[in-house]
Amino acid sequence: MSAGWVAGTTRARTMRSRCLGATGLREVASAPTLDAALRYLGGTAYRRDLAPGMSLAEAQQAVAATLLWHLRVLAGWQPRGGAAVIRVLAAGFEISNTEEHLRSMSGAVPARSHLPYVLGALATAWPRLARTGAPDALRAELATSVWGDPGADTSAAVATGMRVSAAVRTADSVPEAARWAAGRLALLIAREVFLVGRPLTGPSARTATRLLGRAAVAASSFAGFQRRLPEPARWALDGLDAAEDLWRAETRWWERLARDGSELLRASRPGSGPVVGAVAVLSTDAWRARGALELAARGGGSPEAPDAPS
Repeated sequence: MSAGWVAGTTRARTMRSRCLGATGLREVASAPTLDAALRYLGGTAYRRDLAPGMSLAEAQQAVAATLLWHLRVLAGWQPRGGAAVIRVLAAGFEISNTEEHLRSMSGAVPARSHLPYVLGALATAWPRLARTGAPDALRAELATSVWGDPGADTSAAVATGMRVSAAVRTADSVPEAARWAAGRLALLIAREVFLVGRPLTGPSARTATRLLGRAAVAASSFAGFQRRLPEPARWALDGLDAAEDLWRAETRWWERLARDGSELLRASRPGSGPVVGAVAVLSTDAWRARGALELAARGGGSPEAPDAPS
């Protein structure tokens, strides 16, 4: 095992200290106002991009931006292979930037209504995508990148196409995260096709087939989709009676991410496992922190985070 992996694994394990954990999440969620929650977060590892008087959306974006910063720091301590793993797992930030850029070009939101996430070395195609000036140009740029052609230049097609691509690339290149990726893709398709009623584009369907199989992707009903899912993805939809119950599966997906990530982080052997575990634990904590902020903005409540790392 190289010295780079030893150093990278050591850093991965120390990154757990950046999490709020169950106690911190309860403090944020039970705060009587959003400002009170922000004051608490100001004394934590999430303070980096926070400012007094932020709206809920701004505060949640600041939490996500801090997660990205932590992932960039973690990647900087990894050998080349470890940094590549984190780049794949951080794909959601590039997707978010691209969605915002596309909405701005389409006139759906004012230009630069939100600053893009600063990806640094975790970017794949974002610098080129950011320079496009029209939806069709953005689609063409995606088609020549690792993301592939989303099949159309609408916001929905691009967002779904990029997420399908990210799931398949994760399963292909990060073995420790393959079941998470398969489950995530199953949730995505179930929501888009059977809840929203928006079929996949041809290119996205072909890409999804690589991970979920032709029978599942071609299913005409939610029940049929569930039955035809391969074993690595089936767990994500187990026990659901209808697409309207997908919110339960979403929570369960994050709980599994936290549980599996904690187990990987405790693995004794240096290598990619603890690094993947650190990304999972940090990501779950940030997701729960964003939810806790929403509870505080509503007057305070109790977060349902039984598996939150402490």
